[in-house]
Formats: sequence, structure tokens, C-alpha cells
Amino acid sequence: MRIFRPRGRPDLLSAGSPLAQAVAMYQAGRHADAEREARAVAASRSRRRNDAWAPLALGVAALAAGAQGRHAEAVALYDEALAHFARVFGEGHPQTLKARSDRAQQLTSLGRHAECEAECAHVAAAAARSTDPEAAHVALAARNGQVFALTALGRHQEAEALARAALAAAPGMPERFHLVLRLNLARSLNGQGRHEAALAEAEHALRLHRGLPAAGQRAEAGAVDLAMAIALLGLGRGEEARVRAVVAHDACLAVLGPDHRRTVEARELVGRIGA
Repeated sequence: MRIFRPRGRPDLLSAGSPLAQAVAMYQAGRHADAEREARAVAASRSRRRNDAWAPLALGVAALAAGAQGRHAEAVALYDEALAHFARVFGEGHPQTLKARSDRAQQLTSLGRHAECEAECAHVAAAAARSTDPEAAHVALAARNGQVFALTALGRHQEAEALARAALAAAPGMPERFHLVLRLNLARSLNGQGRHEAALAEAEHALRLHRGLPAAGQRAEAGAVDLAMAIALLGLGRGEEARVRAVVAHDACLAVLGPDHRRTVEARELVGRIGA
């Protein structure tokens, strides 16, 4: 999770931030506690007109709800927050665009892939036009969401081309973005039946994952093993695929809960291999 600093206000993790505790809880994987704390901050600031912390708190609460697999509730929280984001920060500000991107990626967890793809494309284009330095990260996040949605829609070659273009356009990108783009590239390759190439991308992603700080590793819990399991299954290496799928499911269950999209996908893969 990347949360940007409101202009003219302290960093969200600074001692003076009312959201410091909620963000720290989220990064530690304490998603229920983070959601509860963020909702409390949002409620306490809701009557302050144009207060930047209220929409930011709703955004943290939405991220935490989504991490627990309550994707519909996360979308509802983003819907509540977005009008405040636009009023406080402006329609084209990275904070507002980030909230739109995060909301779109909850939509794809609800199976609303076409909506996610269209919204992520709009956000990425808007972020690319911005001169704000933080907008480049928003554009990357939105492109990643678009790649995932394209793959879910069966448009695997488009997804591959977009993932490769994003990776080539920003060689110095933060490792977390590099990781998730590699994972979605692997997903698009698996969708094309190119399982050897997908496995190579997943192995690259594994090396990136190991180099992330603990908070980054938790955020992508199970994702690398899931990508590897799908590739191994496609290559006919069923027992190896089963082991990886079980590891992926256990990791997702421990961090994200039973109803998160990734946990459900891993559980279904375990069942499919077993069958």
C-alpha cells in the first residue's frame, strides 16, 4: 500500500498524523484493527469541512476492508470518500486518482472486470498528464489494475503488451510495482498457455518478493506461489503445483482472510488439482 502525503500536512505515519496508528496496523497485517481505527478517525473528522484527514481515513478503512475480503464494503467506502477527495484535493490530484484506482481494483475482485479495466485506463491516462511527481506511481498502479482486469476478461495478449510496456517505461520503479506487474505478466502468459514463460516471470517475482520489507511481503501474500502453481499445473507438474497452491492458500488465509479474492482463487486451485 502506498499512501501519499497531503500537501501542507504531515506524513500519515508521522507522530502528528491522526492516521499513524491505523496505517501502522494495516502494514502489520492487522486489517480489522486498522479498519476500526480508520473509521473512528473518519467519524471524528467528518464535520470539519474540507478536512483532508476524513477522506484519507475512509480510504484506509476501504483498503483494510478489502484486505479482509469485504470487497463490496470497500467499494461503498470509496464511493463515500471520492466526493470528499475531489472537493479537498481536486479531481486531478494524485490522492483522488489513487482512490479511484484503488476502488476500481476492488471492482475486479467482485467480478466487475470491464468496469475496472475502463476506470484504470482513465486513471492511468489522467495521471500520465499530471506534473505532480506522485502521479507516476498512481499511473503504474492503475496500469497494473488494468493488466489484471484484461487478463480476467480473457484479453491475454493485450494484458501482456500493457504489462511489458509499463515495465519498460519505468525501469527505476519501486520494487513493489515491479513485483505486481511481473505477477500480472505471468498471469497473462498462463492465460495464453505459455507456461514456461509464465514460470520464469513468477520465479523473477519470487526474487523480488524476498527483497521486499515485511509489510510489502504481507501485502502480496500467496501471490507468487499462486502464479507458480498455475504455471506448474499447465506444464503437467501436478504434485509441484499442488504444493505451491497449498502454500499460497495458507499464506493468503493467514494474512488476507478466507473471503479475499486471492484466497478464494488459491482455494479453488487446490480443489481443482485435487480433483
